[in-house]
Amino acid sequence: MRPGALAWASVYGGFGVVCASTRTPLFTRGPHPGPAGLDWAVVAVAGAAAVAVLSRARGLLWGACGLSAVCAFGLLMDVVTLLFGEGVDGTAAATGHALAATGTVLLAVSARRPRPAGPAATGEPPAPASRRERAVAWAGALAFVPYAAMKTVWATGGTFAGMDGARMLAAARRNGTSGLWLTLESWGVDATALLAALGIFLIFGLVYPWGLRFPRWALGLRGRRVPRWLPLTPALLGAATLAPYGIAGVGYAALGTAGVVTVPRGDFPTSADALVVSWIGLGAFGMYGVALAVAARSYWLRTRGDRPGASVPGR
Repeated sequence: MRPGALAWASVYGGFGVVCASTRTPLFTRGPHPGPAGLDWAVVAVAGAAAVAVLSRARGLLWGACGLSAVCAFGLLMDVVTLLFGEGVDGTAAATGHALAATGTVLLAVSARRPRPAGPAATGEPPAPASRRERAVAWAGALAFVPYAAMKTVWATGGTFAGMDGARMLAAARRNGTSGLWLTLESWGVDATALLAALGIFLIFGLVYPWGLRFPRWALGLRGRRVPRWLPLTPALLGAATLAPYGIAGVGYAALGTAGVVTVPRGDFPTSADALVVSWIGLGAFGMYGVALAVAARSYWLRTRGDRPGASVPGR
C-alpha cells in the first residue's frame, strides 16, 4: 500500500499548490472561509507524508496520518449536506476533505505491522467490549434521544423552542434544502433523526459481538462478520468530526449561557430558544462523538489479528 500512499501524497500536494496559487481557501474559520495562505498547510502535510512513506518510519507515518485526519475534518458534514442540502459549502474544501480522508486510510495501512490471521480474517465474532466500553456506548446512544425527539416533533408539525413544524419547513425551503429532505419531512420523518438511528446501530455493533454481521439474505456470507474496515471507516470519520465539533459547540453554548457571548437567534424567535436547541444538538454530537471514538478503539483492538479476545467481558 506504500506506493498508493506515495501517489496520494503527490496528488494531495499538487492539489494544495493549485488551490494556494489560485487563492482558493480550503479551510474555514467558523462559518466564513479562512485565509488562502493556510492552503500551504496541505502542501506541508503532503510533504511530511511523502517523507514518512519513503523513510518507512512507523512513528512518522502515524504522525502524518494524524495530520491528514485533522485536514479531513468536516467530511461528514459535507456528506450530510450533499445528501440532504443544496450542496457542499465549497467544492474545493469538500474535495480537500475527501482527499485528506483517503490519505488517512492509506497512511494508517502503511503504518500498521502485518499480523497473523485472527477473527478479522476468519470472520469469527470478536469478544464483546468491556462493561465500561458498553456503558460509554449506551451513553452516546442515549444522548441522541432528546435530539431525535426534538427533530421528530418538528417533522410531525409540533412546536419546540418557539419554532413549529411549518416554520421549520419554510426555513428549510428558504435555505435550499434538498427535495429528499423535504419529502421525508412531509411524511413526518426527519432525515437527521434517521442518521441518528444509523449512528446508534453503528455504535452498538462496535461493542456487541452480535452486531455488524451479514444478514441471512447475503448468500454465502450469512452470519459472517463484515470486514472490519467497513464499520471502522464511518466510525473513525464520525468520531473525528462529531467529537471536536460537539465539544467546541458545547463550550460555545456554555459561554452563551453565562452571557459571555450572544448566541445568534437564526430562524428562532429568541436567542434563548436558539441556545436551548444548541445545547440539545451540540451536546448530542459531543457525547456521541466521544463514545464513538471509544467504541471504535475497542473494536479496532478486539478485531486485530494478534488479539482475538483483547477485551475481557465484564471487566
